Amino acid sequence: MDSAEDSVRAVAAIARIDAVPTLLKVLCEMTGMRVAVIARVTDKTWTACAVKDEAHFGLKPGMELQVNTTLCFDSRASRAPIVIEHASADPRYRRHETPKLYRIESYVSVPIIRANGGYFGNLSALDPNPASVKEPRILSMFTEFAALIASQLDHQVQQEQEHRALLDERAAGELREQFIAILGHDLRNPLHAVYASGDMLERRLTDPQSLAFVSRIKTNARRMSALIADVLDFARGRLGGGIGLELTDVDNINIGLATVIQELRDTQPECEIISHINVDRAVRCDLGRLQQVASNLLANALTHGLPHSPVKISARADEDNLVLEVWNAGEPIPAESLDKIFEPFWRHSVSASRNGLGLGLHICSQIVRAHEGRISVTSTRESGTTFTAHLPLGTSIETYASFPEAIHNAESRQQSLGSASLSAL
Repeated sequence: MDSAEDSVRAVAAIARIDAVPTLLKVLCEMTGMRVAVIARVTDKTWTACAVKDEAHFGLKPGMELQVNTTLCFDSRASRAPIVIEHASADPRYRRHETPKLYRIESYVSVPIIRANGGYFGNLSALDPNPASVKEPRILSMFTEFAALIASQLDHQVQQEQEHRALLDERAAGELREQFIAILGHDLRNPLHAVYASGDMLERRLTDPQSLAFVSRIKTNARRMSALIADVLDFARGRLGGGIGLELTDVDNINIGLATVIQELRDTQPECEIISHINVDRAVRCDLGRLQQVASNLLANALTHGLPHSPVKISARADEDNLVLEVWNAGEPIPAESLDKIFEPFWRHSVSASRNGLGLGLHICSQIVRAHEGRISVTSTRESGTTFTAHLPLGTSIETYASFPEAIHNAESRQQSLGSASLSAL
């Protein structure tokens, strides 16, 4: 159904095509006719969308005519051009009502047809005086200009569709991330109650079988807490523009890293961790976040490394950076996957383990980036897999902690149940 809004949109669409004034000017100069018009033509109305009127016909953009009083009505019906040099002497048009009604002698009009076959309207030129316009080059010029206009209209529609799709996708993504953040925060209270209850039962029970069940409850509660912490970190990073830091000058970072290593040794006593931690200067960093990086990288190595093979962690200070490396043997990460390894919710999964959400390495990369550092990975069958993080020793990063309101009151990761970060890929 044709509507006034459709006509307004058509006028606006033509106005957005920068080349239109030039096209109309060229048509007038090449044909000698003084009026050129781009009109939207439907089965009921003719609407001027762009006008060059040097003959003072009084046409202006937005003006409407009854379509059956125009020659465009005939062009639309046949989907063919109309070319008239001298209407009053033309055998076909000398008795036609339209040239008499509008006092037209010369006239050229070609359809503007969209790529999907839709009929937009006509590109026309006219004059009260006769004009020589039946040369093939004239009709060819009109046809090419009409095709250009149709192409620009199609391009506008495509851009509008892509823009709407982008807005819809962005809105859905933000809603999803807000939901994840709020849900993750709300889950922590009942999870804390589960863990606290298990802790209390562990102190009261003496039966070995019952204690084993309680231990399993506490282990899974710690793992759930780590997963929730990863989700909250991910949501903070996406909604707040990055991972928040609280920077301090840490005089002895070796102690903080050794604590993380010991925690993982305690929770996975069957695994061997070889450490070489030797940082001989102060480091300005968020110690809790740096411990999180070390914990996630070690947990990842223990999960995906060769079974019964040791993993190695080292930390040192070179001239400009703190260099943290974690190594494991085992199946290499496929070369085509290396550039995806730090993407959220992505797991290379060359091992049988599928624990975690696939956020651990992504969060590591975001923490390192927030420190204005860089993180990389190399992986071959011969040399094993090594994750390396470089963090500037003398960074000028300002402390910030701006998170979205939806998760502003969430507890920090350092207050999560259990101290080890067990978010493997």
